[in-house]
Amino acid sequence: MKIIGEKINATLKDARRIIGERNDHDLQALARKEAEAGAAYIDVNVGTGEGSRDDEIAAMDWAVKLVAAAVDASISVDSADPGVIEAGLKALNGKKALINSVKAAEKMLEAVLGLVKAYDCEVIALAMDEKGIPSTVEERLQACEKIASFCSKRGVELGKVYFDPLVLPISADVTQGLITLKTLEAIKTAIPEAHTVMGLSNVSYGLPARKQLNLGFLQMAIYAGLDAAIADPLDAEFMSAVKTAEVLVGRDKRCKRYMRQFR
Repeated sequence: MKIIGEKINATLKDARRIIGERNDHDLQALARKEAEAGAAYIDVNVGTGEGSRDDEIAAMDWAVKLVAAAVDASISVDSADPGVIEAGLKALNGKKALINSVKAAEKMLEAVLGLVKAYDCEVIALAMDEKGIPSTVEERLQACEKIASFCSKRGVELGKVYFDPLVLPISADVTQGLITLKTLEAIKTAIPEAHTVMGLSNVSYGLPARKQLNLGFLQMAIYAGLDAAIADPLDAEFMSAVKTAEVLVGRDKRCKRYMRQFR
């Protein structure tokens, strides 16, 4: 399973400081730690909510250039603004990228899928539309199928798409974990060429012993067809749980990765 390192995100205190200070050394050090821990992608989100759009574009250009110079891992350019996304893609100068993210809203699909084509990159697609996150498996799958149809019309290969079934806190609705797992299974059945991805921690929001819930949910999601996760690669217990789940569902040929993890 591919891990998208989540540590360079302006919503996190340390990352927010680094971005605010334009601290080249600390930014590259954090990216290297994530890559060395096994992240296939380094997510870069510089949206502090302060300053202008031009400030965010400049911050994305700065951050992506530094991270790309520091690691061999691919870069996940993370923003809801296509202009900020394009600034990150330009800064990569042809290096492999992942756009995080797009939803089933026509105007956004046009803009973001245009960037996917122009820069030959991958994209995370959310199982939601303009109205928000649907409450049922069927409606979430419909959002994914709308995106898949748009991709086909625009000549974007579905193998470059990572669908995120989305998860809401089970503290508010105890059925949400199961809805997400069933959506994962539905996506893998209906759109087999595509991949799946998820951020896991939202499932446990508002409950005690969150890590225990997150790890349990991770292993269920891998069984249901999860291909990638937006997570903290510096969390050794999480990375071990990934290797454990993969060997149990037969994704680890001759148990090599599992044995390497625990040797």
